[in-house]
Amino acid sequence: MRGDRVERGGRSLRVVLAEDSVLLREGLIGLLDRCGHEVVAAVGDARALIAAVEEHGPDIVVTDVRMPPGFQDEGLHAAVRLRESRPALPVLVLSQYVQRTYASELLDSGDGTGIGYLLKDRVGQVEEFVDALAEVAAGGTVVDPEVVRQLLRRRRDPLERLTPREREVLALIAEGKSNGAIARELVVSEAAVGKHIGGILTKLDLPPADETHRRVLAVLAYLRA
Repeated sequence: MRGDRVERGGRSLRVVLAEDSVLLREGLIGLLDRCGHEVVAAVGDARALIAAVEEHGPDIVVTDVRMPPGFQDEGLHAAVRLRESRPALPVLVLSQYVQRTYASELLDSGDGTGIGYLLKDRVGQVEEFVDALAEVAAGGTVVDPEVVRQLLRRRRDPLERLTPREREVLALIAEGKSNGAIARELVVSEAAVGKHIGGILTKLDLPPADETHRRVLAVLAYLRA
């Protein structure tokens, strides 16, 4: 399994893990090890997380939102602080609940790449979790579909210019789906999906850039609106 998962994810990752629950922390260590990744440090509070990143310079950080001493948003604030000094540091945040402010703070941190926000229930879906880890480590943006669905109900400007189908396509982009996957889900052609994406990028007045980067900017606009 180790070789298969590393091949699927592209490379073996050095991970700093921050989770105050000993049971979940040990479970994640075992899971990441079986998938071919190395947990270079596993800690239980935000201060130790910052120190571990400074010491090990990992490929990615996986952290809980709520950690000692206050069990509020210490893990998230530590992640944001780390990305202030290391803008390209990939961070995958795990949360028990959907918190819009948590997602917004994370998306506003660093250089806007290498960000993931997943609900802890997603960890039990091993392939999805490991694929999300690899995507974030490669600079991608991964947001839990449940987070996207809950945020969708609060969408306002700048998305009012989008048609219902364009908003639907943008929601699927935010879930990390490719053009082909979107086409299959909506039962349309990939050309139609491409046309919708072109309309989205134009209506959101995104700056000139390669398409991949503009898709990320579109997702960020969607989640921050």
